[in-house]
Amino acid sequence: MIGNGHWLMAQASNAFWYWLAAGAILIVIFFGLFLFVFVLKYGALWFRAFMTGADVSFLSLIGMYFRQVNPRVIVEAKIMAAGAGLDINRRTGISTQRVEALYLAGGNVPNVISALIAAQRANIDLDFDRAVAIDLAGRDVLDAVRTSVHPKVIDCPDPRRSGKSTLSAIAKNGVELRVRARVTVRTNLEQLIGGATEETVIARVGEGIITAIGSSDTHLEVLENPDRISKQVLARGLDAHTAFEIVSIDIADVDVGENIGARLQADQAEADTRVARARAEQRRAEAIATEQEMRAKVAENRARLVLAEAEVPLAMAEAFRAGRLTIAGDGR
Repeated sequence: MIGNGHWLMAQASNAFWYWLAAGAILIVIFFGLFLFVFVLKYGALWFRAFMTGADVSFLSLIGMYFRQVNPRVIVEAKIMAAGAGLDINRRTGISTQRVEALYLAGGNVPNVISALIAAQRANIDLDFDRAVAIDLAGRDVLDAVRTSVHPKVIDCPDPRRSGKSTLSAIAKNGVELRVRARVTVRTNLEQLIGGATEETVIARVGEGIITAIGSSDTHLEVLENPDRISKQVLARGLDAHTAFEIVSIDIADVDVGENIGARLQADQAEADTRVARARAEQRRAEAIATEQEMRAKVAENRARLVLAEAEVPLAMAEAFRAGRLTIAGDGR
């Protein structure tokens, strides 16, 4: 009996170790298949990152799969950063986790990395955090860096926005000048977030040009020296609180328009003439009315005279009857 008990315990122990080994083998096989699938899926991508020094671990690629991150975008960005010599240190530089965070926040990862590379080449002070902030704020950070390197030329006014090709301004002598200006601006990265856009710059420059022309005594001063307008406008600091820095303002074209002052004076003279005519007509009508009134009074007085003359014979007859009147030579 004792021997049978030892045998049963030995059999149970063998079965336990058998199933334990079988389970371990299954786990190893499952893990191997899992790893094999990911090696097939991301092996080439990881090897490329490894060969270029992009510092992207294979576990990071597996984690990207579960975090719904496109690993190709992250690896391409890290390869671009490493190839351009940007700092990709895991603690202080452009780490894989920071690039993933930008991707998960909805940022444009390739655009941000390209902007950083362009800024580094142009010796512009732009770090990863500021570039991410600009991108997540809805601004095109790459275009901003390019505009800092290669200034942009803006038409003032912009026919695409306002539908007008020239600005209309009037000098003090009343002559209209039609002006078209070109404004050269570069991006101000310090004020790009929250700074005013191109529309504000165009509006301010247009206002400054109109004010400068309006303060000129004659239009000839502007035609003789157009750059005085540019100097006056630049001196006003119109790029304050905007996302741009005005490099220069150039008057591209100046055309003489209508003599608004003379036209207004002619219109005023015509209006004064009409007022004078109306007043003269009023006085004439009043004179005619007075004349008619006087004629009516004359007719009335004549009528009264006729009535008075008609009463004379009646009075004489009454006097005869009453004996108050006698005929000369009559003895009675």
